[in-house]
Amino acid sequence: MEDKLLVEEITKKVLEKIENILEENKRNKNKENEIVIGVGPTFNSEVKITLNGLKHNEVIREIIAGIEEEGFTARIIKVYKTADVAFIGKEAANISGSGIGIGLQSKGTALIHHRDLYPLSNLELFPQAPLIDLKTYRNIGKNAAKYGKKENPIPITVKNDSMIRPKYQVKAALFHIKDTEKVIKDGKSIEIIVED
Repeated sequence: MEDKLLVEEITKKVLEKIENILEENKRNKNKENEIVIGVGPTFNSEVKITLNGLKHNEVIREIIAGIEEEGFTARIIKVYKTADVAFIGKEAANISGSGIGIGLQSKGTALIHHRDLYPLSNLELFPQAPLIDLKTYRNIGKNAAKYGKKENPIPITVKNDSMIRPKYQVKAALFHIKDTEKVIKDGKSIEIIVED
């Protein structure tokens, strides 16, 4: 009986904490100079590098630097209800004060999203994770902030290599499996800090 009471008490405290986070997210929606970066379920926890070996904390640091160079602030959320980069980006855009969000999978695939777009639409997509370098991630942050300012930035040139897919297909599949295993169907997004 004591175990049952303990579980109920822990559950109650966890739900209260989640409610506090959701309330804070609603309050932050009023920050018009904010870009929210949404990351997948295993980002910087089970998986710590992108497909091409970039450390997640370095990727985040560059995206934030790009955002801040444009005078905006950044907030990071971990999205648990999906591993799809489009829906991660849409979730980030929905709670962002500016309405602009960046979706980022653990493998490095990224996009810039707007809250008024359908989930599978986006402002810019960077699908070939092995070709994305730190400079590109910084530019993703810059362009996201420019969209937040209602500007029309020049889209970032996306590198393309037809041999990348066969070269990284197995590794990408393993990253995706890890992410999808950690999806919680009705899971709430939580704000995180990506540390070195």
